[in-house]
Amino acid sequence: MIATGTPAWAAMADEAAGTVRERLDGRTPGVAIVLGSGLGQFAERLTDAVRIPYDEIPYFPAPTVMGHSGQLVAGTLAGRGVLVQSGRFHMYEGHPAALTALPVRVFGRLGVTTLVLTNAAGGIRRSFESGTVMLIADQINLSFRNGLFGPALPGETRFPDMSDPYDPALRELAREVARIRRIPLAEGVYVGLLGPSYETPAEIRMLERLGADAVGMSTVIEVSAARAVGMRCLGFSAITNPAAGVTPHKLDHLEVMEVAYRVAGELATLIEGVVAAL
Repeated sequence: MIATGTPAWAAMADEAAGTVRERLDGRTPGVAIVLGSGLGQFAERLTDAVRIPYDEIPYFPAPTVMGHSGQLVAGTLAGRGVLVQSGRFHMYEGHPAALTALPVRVFGRLGVTTLVLTNAAGGIRRSFESGTVMLIADQINLSFRNGLFGPALPGETRFPDMSDPYDPALRELAREVARIRRIPLAEGVYVGLLGPSYETPAEIRMLERLGADAVGMSTVIEVSAARAVGMRCLGFSAITNPAAGVTPHKLDHLEVMEVAYRVAGELATLIEGVVAAL
């Protein structure tokens, strides 16, 4: 049982960061990239890669969801040092929100200043087709959880400003890279729910009325944790399927993975272009 007080979470992040730092062998990645379901192949783009399985990092649980490999990969991308998180800890796996936020806190201790997040999401906006890449402009946290809940940790803002959770300059850079590389790029609001069940048609109608364009089960906790330590955030959703009720088709995780694999190359090219232009 993991305690949730200030000493526990701070010490856990410090210990995990210390282990990762030893394996980095002097590398100082300024960018961390979190890979969503089915997007793990992005890590293959890194050169001089060092792979650190989660079972070698203190307090990092093994992912139990298909499409999440469970390793940190440090290397070089577009001439820059990056750290890739291949596999998330989801709250629906039984983890507290603070554990979901633990990798972000580790990144902060390693000197990361820019966080790029990706996820597989259902499309609420009626014009979204399977395979659409959506730049996240804003988010709605309906998981009713927050990784910052509890005593404030050293170095973290108690009340982080969320008026621009996704950095405007980074979003503009992503639009420019997409234009140059001729990658179609939508933009919208992502809503994060607890899961693990997919949403009902009635829930999707509610979320649509609330202003959401895409729905998933991750990301929102990580962004609030990143903002608490001053990281700039950039987010992308791979729209793997229309949400429940938008089409009559049943939702299936295998089909979600298939579309994510198909979109992964396009999304990876976009992210690599952004990293190169930072």
